[in-house]
Amino acid sequence: MRPISIVGDGAATLARRLADRLDGRVAVVERDDDPNGAPESDSTRSDPAADGGVVGPAQRSGADTAVAFDADGNWRGRGSVEGFDDLLDGLAPDHDYLLAVGEPRLRVPAVLLGSDPDPERVPGTVVVSATAPDRVDLGDVVADLDSAEPWITRETLVRRAEASPDADRAGAIATFTGRVRARDGPDDDRTTHLAFEKYDGVAEDRMAAIAEELAARDGVFDVRMHHRTGVIEAGEDIVFVVVLAGHRGEAFRTVEDGIDRLKDEVPIFKKEATESETFWVHRRD
Repeated sequence: MRPISIVGDGAATLARRLADRLDGRVAVVERDDDPNGAPESDSTRSDPAADGGVVGPAQRSGADTAVAFDADGNWRGRGSVEGFDDLLDGLAPDHDYLLAVGEPRLRVPAVLLGSDPDPERVPGTVVVSATAPDRVDLGDVVADLDSAEPWITRETLVRRAEASPDADRAGAIATFTGRVRARDGPDDDRTTHLAFEKYDGVAEDRMAAIAEELAARDGVFDVRMHHRTGVIEAGEDIVFVVVLAGHRGEAFRTVEDGIDRLKDEVPIFKKEATESETFWVHRRD
């Protein structure tokens, strides 16, 4: 999935135009709060219990998630997540694009609208700045979005592996997830984030070659890899390896070999930021 943040006056209008232009499944996520950032009042929602009715779990005001689903497969709902990144992770496997309207805090490509757009307002790369939605060239936005790094999750790779034509012969899926460790020992300086850089195309080609070689093993049907780049904060996911195999033995061995070869053979450079210093890891090794 390729996400983009659209911020400023007319963001919703531009999102509708862009959604019509994109090919594939598109998710549009809009902020639903007042100008002060507080959630809109839910006081107008009726309470069936007030008239002696039976309240189902999805009708309780305290329900974490409520979904209405019809016979045609259409649904609408409400729920909660810890953060916007969690929402992206949940939508990524089923969508090709996500348009985040009015959400400036994402580390994804961004479009800024308004008479005086401030690039410092967003942590992501600003691909377009314009005074109004009709001043934005949609073709340029689509091109920039398609060339940006996609938002890949472990579940995305699992879904792709499960789509293998040999999936009916597979009895195991093994996965590895690498994440940012805050500290090795209790007295260590806390790592606040890591920043990863790679040569465009080179890392992807090497990972693809490793995956192809591993998938050629007897009993292994599909291997998927992805390494995120940019700034990744403590506790966030960095890298995924997914293996579809006939049995757990082949799956476990291959997923271990996969992450070991990725770390040894793929040219990705890591800068670590702790509470006291910042340094390139390869220069310390």
